[in-house]
Amino acid sequence: MKKRVVIKIGTTVLTKPSGVINEVTIQRIVDDAAELLNSGAEAIIVTSGAIGAGLGRLKLQGRTIREKQALASIGQSHLMGIYEKFFRKHNRLVAQVLLTSDDLAQRQRYLNARNTLLTLLSLGVVPVVNENDTVAVEEIKFGDNDRLSALVASKVEADQLVILTDVDGFFSADPHAERKVKLIKEVEEITPDLEEKASGSGTLRGTGGMVTKLEAAKIATASGITMYIANGNIKGVLKKIWRGENPGTKFLPAKERIVSRKRWIAFDTRVEGKIAVDEGAKEALLKRGKSLLPSGISLVEGRFNTGACVAVVDMEGKEFARGLTSYSSDEIEKIKGKKTSQIEKILGYKDYDEIIHRDNLVILV
Repeated sequence: MKKRVVIKIGTTVLTKPSGVINEVTIQRIVDDAAELLNSGAEAIIVTSGAIGAGLGRLKLQGRTIREKQALASIGQSHLMGIYEKFFRKHNRLVAQVLLTSDDLAQRQRYLNARNTLLTLLSLGVVPVVNENDTVAVEEIKFGDNDRLSALVASKVEADQLVILTDVDGFFSADPHAERKVKLIKEVEEITPDLEEKASGSGTLRGTGGMVTKLEAAKIATASGITMYIANGNIKGVLKKIWRGENPGTKFLPAKERIVSRKRWIAFDTRVEGKIAVDEGAKEALLKRGKSLLPSGISLVEGRFNTGACVAVVDMEGKEFARGLTSYSSDEIEKIKGKKTSQIEKILGYKDYDEIIHRDNLVILV
């Protein structure tokens, strides 16, 4: 089976401080990616930089959502033209793929996007993926392309995800703010202590910081994917990874990989509410592999319909699972704390015994 790699290129790598696209850097990365492709591998580029490219051409501040969308629409075509130009030198076709979170939250659109990406790869085409900033609004934005790259990698079951940024990897503290920092070379598990080390919200030209990269690592490693954070400004950094070296920070894949449909539930769907459960129900879900029954539910938050994705939290409000409900919030409110045998008497019908069936439940801890 061909090695499949997703390469995410951050705004600070793609653009100069002025916001103008750095074509020299893009050409170098494309040349390295082409070398990987010529070895028989498959590659997907997840690119940032559309808003930055527009900023460099229009000289607009881009403070509001409308201005950012306008900049993205100007910059995206310019950005794709640059990728097409450099990949053409290697006799490679590129395909533009623009996504919003809604495209992944709806199961059929998720599958359609996945099938398109896999078909492009099978044809030897390089998909160049970006968030559709032209139409995306706050409610449907991924928030950054770090998370998008991890979702794409999970979707196509990639072997590796490489996030290229403007630092050498994940440090013990923010290297832009402190001098005495230590590069963490390898991460086996993303712990609360590691999450505390992540700080900052990115730069003026980019939206992501190390917090978003850890979120990407959670998605990637849970999907069985090895992830790297490396400095995209260093010449030959991708080639080092292809050779098996670790020029930055390497996140090891989880020992137990979440299956495809449950990855969609865990990472792609939009959470529409919360269900709080007692300790007995939590133990049954975590340790005994049970479905969630109405008797263990103590609280319902939010308004949602049957089939909605909800967060399952303990009595302290900490989320430990996520799943698709068999009943609406109004129905669950009526039967919470009750035995399964009482559902029909209370509602006048009983479609399911479970509030969330085990097959529709993902454990997150």
